[in-house]
Amino acid sequence: MSKFYFNEEQSSYDAIVVGTGVSGGWAAKELCENGLKTLMLERGRMVEHIKDYTTAHMDDWDFEFGGELSIAEKAKRPKQSRTNKGRSADSYKWFVNDLEHPYNETKPFNWMRGYHVGGRSITWGRHSYRWSEIDFEANKNDGHGVDWPVRYKDIAPWYDKVESYIGVSGEKMGLRQLPDGQFLPMMELNCVEQHFRDKVYENLDGRVVTSGRIAHITGDKEFEGRTKCQFRNRCSRGCPFGGYFSSNSSTLPAAERTGNLTLRPDSIVTEVMYDPDTKKATGVKVIDRLTKEELVFNAKVIFLCASAIASASILLQSKSDRFPNGMGNDSDQVGRNIMDHHLGAGANGKFDGFEDKYYKGRRPGGVYIPRFKNIDAKSKSTNYLRGFGYQGSASRKNWKDAVAELTMGQELKEAILKPGGWTMGIGGFGEILPYQDNRMTLDYDNLDGWGLPTVTFNAEIRDNELKMREDIVVQAAEMLKKAGFRDINTHNSSYNMGHGIHEMGTARMGRDPKTSVLNGHNQIHEVPNVYVTDGAFMASSSCVNPSLTYMAFSARAANHAAQELKKGNI
Repeated sequence: MSKFYFNEEQSSYDAIVVGTGVSGGWAAKELCENGLKTLMLERGRMVEHIKDYTTAHMDDWDFEFGGELSIAEKAKRPKQSRTNKGRSADSYKWFVNDLEHPYNETKPFNWMRGYHVGGRSITWGRHSYRWSEIDFEANKNDGHGVDWPVRYKDIAPWYDKVESYIGVSGEKMGLRQLPDGQFLPMMELNCVEQHFRDKVYENLDGRVVTSGRIAHITGDKEFEGRTKCQFRNRCSRGCPFGGYFSSNSSTLPAAERTGNLTLRPDSIVTEVMYDPDTKKATGVKVIDRLTKEELVFNAKVIFLCASAIASASILLQSKSDRFPNGMGNDSDQVGRNIMDHHLGAGANGKFDGFEDKYYKGRRPGGVYIPRFKNIDAKSKSTNYLRGFGYQGSASRKNWKDAVAELTMGQELKEAILKPGGWTMGIGGFGEILPYQDNRMTLDYDNLDGWGLPTVTFNAEIRDNELKMREDIVVQAAEMLKKAGFRDINTHNSSYNMGHGIHEMGTARMGRDPKTSVLNGHNQIHEVPNVYVTDGAFMASSSCVNPSLTYMAFSARAANHAAQELKKGNI
């Protein structure tokens, strides 16, 4: 977005959207295009597309410490730096200062947050996969969690809409467990990845290797205000080309073009207000992040898209005589059933051959191996439920040039120009079951700088996930071995919840208000003009990256809300 408009005197709107990430962006776009005057609230600072990607064209030597964070900055991010996000000077500004935004852990939880316009749509991994009917039926079939109130056929048209708009590069595979979508040309595999693909197909029945389906523009299709991926692989800095999808480059400008969008950054939503007479929400209470002034905004419909944890926090804080334990929490499910994707298990190896081959550009994605366990009777595991997929890549580098003592003079100059041997690694992304006692709660004894309760996490993976991880390692090593790799090393590191940065499930949808928070259209059962369309609504987690599903549900819910308003039902 190039600019935003906010009228301090206006306090009433048709719709309010809380959060500006992938879900909020789609909700705002669809609401605005349906003619609703929409106020979008973001708790963090304003970020303008292109202008505020200040490190996008910098090289390592342009940074004071060669790209490393200073000791002082690292000290502000003891939790944000647990992952590979927010560690370097080129992108740390997209992740919060932990000292200013504390949270509590009964069990370790890596809560990665980006408080700014665009949210984590600027830094997401961009892998975009559809759920299958297997995923939507999983809870019903094995008895874990609650049955989804929707099926694949209900969401498929919205997947179509989202993919066609954001741009997803990929390959159609005809797989039952990973439905095909509306794809731009697939990013090519390099020679060793192609070799790996061929050998896996030849030697391991039912397994396929493809390029990751990622929200990057390839090919010749036109996207307003965006151009194709430049293969710079500097995505975490913000893309000035709009080569990958973000709210800032895509959905927010679309909403702005309607003339119906009002964007207010620095607005911390603390509560959704409730009218017991109408049994509807009337608006939201806000604290200005900078002035700490308390404000109230009214609307006919509210969309919570602040992230699974933040939206659940808002609901828990929204107490009234009708909802003493938080809005929509009659079922006591708000804050429960936290899920993520467990990772950190897999294998890598070296490959002899293709020494005369290299690759061009810095492709921003690698290979993807779709789930092949527990999809039918033949692939059923006796040790665990659900399944996993793999992401990985092959490359060649010469590690010697980083060790000054090994070469010098003319020998060093020659060594630097020679690429090292080929290596390849693949790591699993596994599904985590919905456990009710994996939860977050609010601590009113430990308040943040705005006087709000802090979040306490108490969640961990269980025996099902631990057994799955063992198989992830075994299967990864087997695939590399069958493909002719040598010196294969396996790894199965310790995993903290949240490390996959795919937190979900804190306000799950379901068929029964006694066991769920939302219905099949993402509405709170008891408050139909409040929709929750970020990761909070998820009733299970599948094993694929969830953002595409958030966007499809958000678009569907926003159009539902617009129609329900026109009919006078909400």
